[in-house]
Amino acid sequence: MLSEQEVQGPEPDSAVRRLSELAEQCARCAPASCGAVATIADGGTERRATATHPDLAALASVQLAVGDGPIPAALDRGGPVDAEDLLNEERWPAYRALALDSGVRASVTIPFCRTGIEVTVSLYSFRPGSLERAAYGPVGVLGEQVTAGLVRDRRYREALAEVDQLETALHSRAAIDQASGIVMHALGCDGEEAFAVLRQLSQRSNRKLAEVAQRVVEGRGSGLESTLARLAARP
Repeated sequence: MLSEQEVQGPEPDSAVRRLSELAEQCARCAPASCGAVATIADGGTERRATATHPDLAALASVQLAVGDGPIPAALDRGGPVDAEDLLNEERWPAYRALALDSGVRASVTIPFCRTGIEVTVSLYSFRPGSLERAAYGPVGVLGEQVTAGLVRDRRYREALAEVDQLETALHSRAAIDQASGIVMHALGCDGEEAFAVLRQLSQRSNRKLAEVAQRVVEGRGSGLESTLARLAARP
């Protein structure tokens, strides 16, 4: 069993680390396998790949570069794509040539797609016809479990982002209300006029309304009286 790992794409994050573990586990689950490649795409055009050996990483690279090979075919088909003997294979010429040059004679690629996340696992063997049933055993179960876990992780991150956005909005609203009160006191105007003044100041200073409001609050209106009065006087 080959143990060296190669990760292609950006700095590995938690998803890619889990993908690396998936590749290792799947390779161990298929006795005839000499290694594995796992890939992931999460709602974007970029697909990241992790392999148990650099030679296998190159097999993923050529497929992703030319858009042709078992990985694209499995994603298009929505099911496993098996190459029983690459020596007699007529599909995917670039992939076939590189695989044979690496000593790979057989491969199988299994796709796992859930809610915007696409994962693939590819197993490779030096012996033709040795991976026929690999897609229907533990490899399939592992792939489904990891993909489901990645979906849960993404939903959790999205929920945290929504909470952060809500907290930011509430903080901004409080600052704007407080700044409006300061402007009302400084100019002797009502709340609607005070908000309009803050908005003008935001536009003219090219700053966000919340940032302008926060500065007014932090300075308690100090030094802003003349500016506020000038803005309020303009049509």
